[in-house]
Amino acid sequence: MQSQDVAQRHAPASGNTGPYDLEQAEAALVEHYPRLVRIAYLVLPPGLGRSRRVLTAHALVQRALPSGRKRQPAIPAQTSGRQGGDPGYAFLRERVLRTALEAARPRKGLPRLSQLPPLLPQVWGLRLFPRSGGADELALDQRLSALSGPARAACVLRGLEKLSDTEIRRLLKAAGVDDPGGALAAANDVPLRPALLTSTEFDPCLLQARPTDLMRRRQHTKAALAAAAALAVCGALVGLPSGGWGPDGAAAPAYAENPSARAALDPARLVRVSPADWRSAARADFSVWPARGPLTGDTALLRRALAVWARPGGTVRVSATPGTQTGGPAGPPQLLYAGRVDNARVVILYDGLRIARYAEPVDGTAGAALDFARADGATGAEASALVLNRSDGNVRYLTAPWVRKAASRDLTKPDAAATPLQITDGITAPLASPALRPGDCTSWTVLQLTDASGTELTTDLGELVPAHLTAGRPGAAGEASGPAGLRTWAPFACSLQAERAAGVRSVNAWAFADQPLPDGSGAAGWVCTRAETWRGDGTGALAQFRTPGGTVGAVVAKGTDGRSCGPRDPHVLAGVLWKSAAGHWYLLAAGDKDTAAVQAGGGVTAAGQGQFLVARAEQGARATLTGTLTDGTQIKGLR
Repeated sequence: MQSQDVAQRHAPASGNTGPYDLEQAEAALVEHYPRLVRIAYLVLPPGLGRSRRVLTAHALVQRALPSGRKRQPAIPAQTSGRQGGDPGYAFLRERVLRTALEAARPRKGLPRLSQLPPLLPQVWGLRLFPRSGGADELALDQRLSALSGPARAACVLRGLEKLSDTEIRRLLKAAGVDDPGGALAAANDVPLRPALLTSTEFDPCLLQARPTDLMRRRQHTKAALAAAAALAVCGALVGLPSGGWGPDGAAAPAYAENPSARAALDPARLVRVSPADWRSAARADFSVWPARGPLTGDTALLRRALAVWARPGGTVRVSATPGTQTGGPAGPPQLLYAGRVDNARVVILYDGLRIARYAEPVDGTAGAALDFARADGATGAEASALVLNRSDGNVRYLTAPWVRKAASRDLTKPDAAATPLQITDGITAPLASPALRPGDCTSWTVLQLTDASGTELTTDLGELVPAHLTAGRPGAAGEASGPAGLRTWAPFACSLQAERAAGVRSVNAWAFADQPLPDGSGAAGWVCTRAETWRGDGTGALAQFRTPGGTVGAVVAKGTDGRSCGPRDPHVLAGVLWKSAAGHWYLLAAGDKDTAAVQAGGGVTAAGQGQFLVARAEQGARATLTGTLTDGTQIKGLR
């Protein structure tokens, strides 16, 4: 990739108004091909999709060279710039910009060549798209997507090419933009960091490859071969096989005759565990759950569930927690439940790694849904309940066979008693689901389960497997169901909203410090909540702060995909700007008990011994925190 000053080195010279050879343009194309493709990719309309934008960007640059071998006249837009420039590069940049803007411009009648899918290059059977960047790149992509094509071009020329507004206006006018001034004005609303435009998020030459729809491709290939053979023999119309695919309900047509694949779709081969097996099992996990529900003998329902899992049709709503594969089972899965819940028939299956829930209306298969969640390695509390159904703001759970009692509890009220829930054939009575509640958070209902080993809390975060709640120092945390755990969680329960639909396995709350306030009004509480995911990455740690007498805490710092506040690094450091009752602003920082010193830099410069730091500050000041542990290890503050 060329450096960011390529425009400074290759912008056309102010005095170079003469013609140049095609060889100059060819040399510039070879040297600066990645940069020209990046410009085209950024200017092309986002509605094309990332894969088509990549191919179209390459096609536009490859067609940028003029035909013929004669010398080309310079254009006015090329005669502005800095000394020592490359007119060949400037000429190609203008042609690429013009065609990319044409692709974004609506047109009546026949479309332009740039608005059609590119004939070349083509990659059959693969989707190509740039590597994903971070949150800053995503935010910039969203801001650019909201702009018009000329405004995007102005942003790219300003941030990537380092052109002045005068040069941008001339170049846009030469590229056919009617209102260059308006495009510049719109671009002024987008804060640009040039480094973001050079990231891999917008590099169409550094690509990831993924297959297209393999199942549909195999299906189409097989259908095409069958049709060709039939036409070659007799030229007759090809009819559907006897029975078609109607018995599979909402499933797509079959795509394989592999014996293993067929065995996985056979209801008679479903794994069914005896109701007593869990008592002698070495592990308490989903593999020892018995098959329950009044429809476990409904072969037609089970066949439809398996067929839809293997090849969901276009009308099936499919959802999956992050990091969960949605392909069919490798062999016959285990049946956990089949029955009617409210107005739906529900089947829950387990293949050793995933939970799959199939649901269809009681009056047909239209509107069928298929949901997936990871469950690999789940034991004990993590394998004690599954979401059976959500309806009217409530949720029903299917509980493990070892669960003796169930109750609902408001996590924001630690002193209130739990409300018992009736369990019928492993199914709980409905209780309020915090995952379905809109508006402000005023309470947080969790499921409390009791078995022979004790009592644990789980909460619905919008997925099939509820998240297990714990409390205590990382690496030595215990169940959150005890008095201390309930008091720790109560002010911070509503922060669980941030973990909805994120593939969360468990969430731990750790009260790591109580810091005396500088105005003598008491001690503020510091709590770190850390969400672990089933897939390993995507973990999130929140540092939360609560003043004396406050009913809820406030999130003051966040870390993603870090080790802080977790079993591998049971330490944390965070800070907050706090205003005293007298109107004075302070920087308050706290680490866990193993913190020997805390230093602040940036907007506030201060240092203190021990796990706390208190320093006078200005409103809006921003500081960076560094801590030193008792063993000399340096830690950074959550941001």
